[in-house]
Amino acid sequence: MAFNPLNWLLGMFSLDIGIDLGTANTLVYVKNRGIVINEPSWVTIDKRTREPLAVGQKAKDMMGRTSSNLIAVRPVRDGVISEFNVTQEMLTYFIGQVHAQSVVPLPRPRVVIGIPAGVTEVEKRAAYDAAMSAGAREAYLVEEPVAAALGAGLPVGDVKGSMVVDIGGGTTEVAVLSMGGVVVSRSLRVAGDEMDQDIVQYIRNKYNLLIGESVAEQVKMKIGSAYPLPQEKTAEVRGRNLVTGLPEAIEVSSIEIRDALSVSVQVIIDTIRDALDEAPPEVIADLMDSGICLAGGGALLQGLADRMSDELNLRVWQAEDPLTCVVRGTGVILSDFEAMKGYLVSLERGSTRHR
Repeated sequence: MAFNPLNWLLGMFSLDIGIDLGTANTLVYVKNRGIVINEPSWVTIDKRTREPLAVGQKAKDMMGRTSSNLIAVRPVRDGVISEFNVTQEMLTYFIGQVHAQSVVPLPRPRVVIGIPAGVTEVEKRAAYDAAMSAGAREAYLVEEPVAAALGAGLPVGDVKGSMVVDIGGGTTEVAVLSMGGVVVSRSLRVAGDEMDQDIVQYIRNKYNLLIGESVAEQVKMKIGSAYPLPQEKTAEVRGRNLVTGLPEAIEVSSIEIRDALSVSVQVIIDTIRDALDEAPPEVIADLMDSGICLAGGGALLQGLADRMSDELNLRVWQAEDPLTCVVRGTGVILSDFEAMKGYLVSLERGSTRHR
């Protein structure tokens, strides 16, 4: 093929972006630069004009503290877009941040976005349209468990089977993969957010104390566990007493929080068991060697791998930096886009694959 200076220049200055559009956090990966943005998926908007006033960490810090004319919202719920216009504004902001970090003007980017495996065609279309409306020149979709497996370094393209469990904020994705494809997959809307709600409800029922989701999340991260700890811990929880209406602080133990989380953890384990039950025996034999890889923020729950190992009779291990597995997986796709196109998802009307 003859050398084309125009194609060479476009290749030098093209912008390829991978986005993990998560319920809890949005991460942005730029080809040849790595992860450049890791911000909470929050937007503060004006109730009257619907104009965004803050995005990311600034917006999350305003949660529960806004005035009557402002509202802090999460435009992505259960892994899918619930507020299209707000999501578009959030993506526009993050893509703009990427452009702002560049020393030279860059063209509109090619974008690869991770989506849950169990989404509908309408939800896929919403993610695609939001990326295009936010300024992408091309938009592609990849299922989050596939991206997580690639990001974790699993041999997805090998004949031998591998398994990944991606526990995010809104969804848990379970997938058994072999020969570059998904053999069995499960997607359930029980994940980090559901665990936070479990803690809120437990504290309310046991202590008549109302706490916010952010407080519950902090408690989960500090003393939450799925398996008995070598040294049980305690943490102070502050909220409003529902009987007196006054502020109150109590101390809860890791044993109590483990009890609060037990139902959600068991649902996730039962879903993995169902996926294993459906997998071919040859793949199960492979998994006895390779084990199950845990990815996503939920993988950081203390003792989760031990609990799963006990119940599933398989080795369960945590991926390196599990929070970034999905966005690093989009980076793997962007690193050799033509060769990795087979991992992308198509839409019913108008394919996301541009051959």
